[in-house]
Amino acid sequence: MAVNQEIEAPAGSERRARLAQAPVVIEARGVEKTFRIPHNRVDTLKERATNPWARRAYRELHALRDISFEVHLGEFFGIVGRNGSGKSTLLKIMSSIYRADAGRVRMAGRLAPFIELGVGFNPELTSRENVVLNGVLMGLSRREARRRLDAVLDFAELRDFMDLKLKNYSSGMMVRLAFAVMVEADADIMLIDEVLAVGDAAFSQKCMDFFRERRAAGKTIVLVTHDMSIVQVMCDRGMLIHDGARRYIGDPEETALRYYRLNFGGEVEGTRAHVVPDVNVRVVDAWLENDAGERVDNVEQGAPLGFNVVVEARHELANPGFTFEFLTADDLRVFGISRTLELSPGQPDRLAPGQRVRVSGRIQNPLLPGRYFVSCWISRNRAHGDLALHILRLLDFVVYGTRRAPGSVSVESDVRAVPEPLPEEEA
Repeated sequence: MAVNQEIEAPAGSERRARLAQAPVVIEARGVEKTFRIPHNRVDTLKERATNPWARRAYRELHALRDISFEVHLGEFFGIVGRNGSGKSTLLKIMSSIYRADAGRVRMAGRLAPFIELGVGFNPELTSRENVVLNGVLMGLSRREARRRLDAVLDFAELRDFMDLKLKNYSSGMMVRLAFAVMVEADADIMLIDEVLAVGDAAFSQKCMDFFRERRAAGKTIVLVTHDMSIVQVMCDRGMLIHDGARRYIGDPEETALRYYRLNFGGEVEGTRAHVVPDVNVRVVDAWLENDAGERVDNVEQGAPLGFNVVVEARHELANPGFTFEFLTADDLRVFGISRTLELSPGQPDRLAPGQRVRVSGRIQNPLLPGRYFVSCWISRNRAHGDLALHILRLLDFVVYGTRRAPGSVSVESDVRAVPEPLPEEEA
């Protein structure tokens, strides 16, 4: 591992610069929303009749306070915040479900809001009937909704159950059907509220692949999420909302780190290890290479992994350590590597503010065909374990090949299956 100050700007920086010049398709200015919550609920006619002159007391909940932002054409925009911060309220105002008390929101393009998967499904109807019904609710004509029926059922892998009533579906089947309907809406602007919070690992990967396709196609996506790996890997910009107010807007990595600090401020009781992913390190770039030194997203089975990560110290880091773990699509750890700075004699074991480190090299590839992820931890003091950065998913890639085996890795072995002689043969 070597210190390197001359690193090219990542491709993501070029994309963000290009998007900044694109037309604005979502504009929010001074959006505010307040809810009146009664101290004492009156739910029955008897309660009203016995206390006809009782004054109802309310308290006010300021869900949104002077929220302003813009989203450009083709941008993947993430909105994050703790529970109750106002994220979903903002998305519902953007979807015209709620009316703002003050301010305005302007949208340019065909809109498809997905506030909650499965809303509008009738459990007494079959999946075939529900797909057509939801397609019409999302703005498609009846003919267009019927035309897309096959694509929806194939994506959801529910063709064998298309004539089964939804009340007999499992929760996983319902989620797959609802997400497939969302995919086929194909709107210019998609407003999505935490669709990755449900479903199994295969469903989550399908969501990721869908987002990548829409992102590459130049669609505008606004995603409310608690999954910071999506923000860091997919989003062009992010916005952090806390207590109804905008706390930050800009770089997605910075957005994720500030979100972590809000959620995990402080130290672990009885230890000096911070649970906060601090803002002491910035990931500049991360990629895999083939034997020709070209960036790749897919790696052939058995071919070495050309691993590269570039990070930059925001503040001085004393005695930093770097740990990377390779995980399956089900978040099962396969293997990991840990490295420290390789120093020349007399060179200080610390990074100065703005100094970069490139972690790179060839890794033997024992992985069997499938999709994998890389997680990253960087400590700023190995003796005390203080975290300077915690990236849930640094990058993801696919290993392709034809040699299958149980498990996730192929290992060298000298294990053989030799038949033993029958007892009568021994005699």
